[in-house]
Amino acid sequence: MLGLGKKDLALLVLVAVLIIFAPFILNPFPVNSGLAQFNAGYPDLMQRFVIFGIFAIGFNILFGLTGYLSFGHAAFLGVGSYAAMWSMKLMTMNVIPAIILAVIVAGLFSLLVGWISLRRSGIYFSILTLAFAQMSYALAYSVLTPVTGGETGLQPKMDDPRIFDPALADGATPSANLFGLTMKSSHEIAVGGWLFTINAGYYIAGVVMLLAFYMAIRIFRSPFGMMLRAIKTNQTRMNYTGLNPRPYTLAAFVISGMYAGLAGGLMVAMDTQVGPERMFWTASGEVVLMTILGGAGTLIGPVLGAGMIKYMENIISKINDGILYQWFSVLPEALQDLLVTLIHPFIGKGWHLTLGIVFMLVVIFLPGGLLEGGQRMRDVFKKKKKPTPGKDPEHHPKPSPHVA
Repeated sequence: MLGLGKKDLALLVLVAVLIIFAPFILNPFPVNSGLAQFNAGYPDLMQRFVIFGIFAIGFNILFGLTGYLSFGHAAFLGVGSYAAMWSMKLMTMNVIPAIILAVIVAGLFSLLVGWISLRRSGIYFSILTLAFAQMSYALAYSVLTPVTGGETGLQPKMDDPRIFDPALADGATPSANLFGLTMKSSHEIAVGGWLFTINAGYYIAGVVMLLAFYMAIRIFRSPFGMMLRAIKTNQTRMNYTGLNPRPYTLAAFVISGMYAGLAGGLMVAMDTQVGPERMFWTASGEVVLMTILGGAGTLIGPVLGAGMIKYMENIISKINDGILYQWFSVLPEALQDLLVTLIHPFIGKGWHLTLGIVFMLVVIFLPGGLLEGGQRMRDVFKKKKKPTPGKDPEHHPKPSPHVA
């Protein structure tokens, strides 16, 4: 089915199930409970999980398979966002043309950047990609202000031409849609003390992510993917065989850039505004952290890494001292003050410190990322369930044959 093996098909089904039930899985606590701050089932955050998951999947095709570490992938994210925005300003607020144009423009730009950067390898390649990203950011911030909007960015306006859309009614505002279904349309389901939000934009982005994940599986299992792994393993030996690795690395770079453009287009579709900050070097560093944290070179690892970082950014950063005192209200006052003092540096604006500690622990103890941690836990449970011949009460060893 779908040209996938049993394990890959099971992984694809798992991702599909997680996408479908995410609004329920990410809201494990009742709204009025003391732990409701950890709920992450609101539309904006779920959309970020999916969009940055796509971004990390694409980056992993380059870094995880070829070993080429790019510090400039945010440039393709930004270029894709600007292309999608201009599609919405000039043609239509329908997200389909915007996303297609974002992928095409990001692919062309990554072809140019890759053709130049891949003349070098190692740290020199990384520095070249970083330089391109920072130049792109500087151009978007100042020089190309008529095209990018400069510091204030771009967003759809009432007086934009939009040649394929009918004129807006008085007082109406342009909103991204899929053949009339707006991205922000939501339906709330109340079950007891729980409140679940079903958002159209999230599920549209989820379908796109599922398709992107399927394409990544096909790339990983294809002969092309095997060639990329060979480049990562020993590029010098590959050169000795007479094969030129550069076309393969350039193709991987362009595919990775197109994934970034796809993520950028979806970001505009979900939140119709774009600014140059999406191209800053910190955004490039973030996707590197996502991939390494989840597990570089694995299929689902980068998605897990993206989810963890965005969860910490949006949930851990919102916990404050008042919430901590609420949690520890049953304890003596002196102990409350002590615990709040100890935890305070790691929450709120200090969430980066928590992320740094988590990243350090993962790199030291789980070099394969979060996915390796899950595999180790699975192996531990398997060992516990495995019966031991001498201790299993249902195990009856065969009697030895009688020797006359």
